[in-house]
Amino acid sequence: MNRREFHKTLGAVLAASAFPGKALAANDTQATSAPASAGTVAATNAASQIAMLVHPAFVTLDLIGPHQFFTSLGNVNVHLVWKTRDLVSSSNGVVIQPTTTLKDCPKDLDVLFVPGGLEGGTALMNDAEVIDFLHDRGQRAKFVTSVCTGSLLLGAAGLLQGYRAASHWTVLDLLPLFGAEPVAERIVEDRNRISGGGVTAGIDFGLKVAGRLRGEQHAKMLQLMLEYDPQPPFQAGSPKNAGPELTQKVRDFRAPAVAAARQAALVAQKRLQG
Repeated sequence: MNRREFHKTLGAVLAASAFPGKALAANDTQATSAPASAGTVAATNAASQIAMLVHPAFVTLDLIGPHQFFTSLGNVNVHLVWKTRDLVSSSNGVVIQPTTTLKDCPKDLDVLFVPGGLEGGTALMNDAEVIDFLHDRGQRAKFVTSVCTGSLLLGAAGLLQGYRAASHWTVLDLLPLFGAEPVAERIVEDRNRISGGGVTAGIDFGLKVAGRLRGEQHAKMLQLMLEYDPQPPFQAGSPKNAGPELTQKVRDFRAPAVAAARQAALVAQKRLQG
């Protein structure tokens, strides 16, 4: 059994615990159209439909962390979505093959997900094709979600107006341009919006969404199977822990990209208000 087959089997086994009395196939393709909810999605025989945007220069871990949990849920279809099915390169050169296009992505989703990648996301904040896709699917999705700077794209699509949201700490102050309330937390859940902080928060985010889709016990089983028990060798993963000197160095390093994102966000703000 190879790794892919293992995770399919794992998902099916764990799904049986989430859907008592019926072992569910990991590759079931039936869609679901239940209304949006901020609570745990009720158990049905339909496969959960999850769309994950993969755009040029996305941050690999933003996508892969949540993807690991999503594909281990059982009875789920995870769609990697882009404009075409041509290969897409991440910010560090990892190449991803989209599985469907924006046009062909299922209309009704359990989860709409956007990863971060500041430079790549900045280029798309006013891209009509991407923004229209996010706005359309986000209107019906049970959960509208993001990790890191992916929340800026959700905001640019008009999906965070009046919602609390997280993002990477260097761009939290851009969220109010989209009518969102910035929250400096690792995971922020506001009704059916779930957003994660920077990059590695995607793992915590994946667990949170797994719990919403399949229940807390299922998510805990996944956490144990994946041995997610973080014990970092350094305590410098937030401005509070890193201290002012190191924080300023990171701000200076990211300043050009953040400035470009701010300009794109201002254009998006004007578009949304117009």
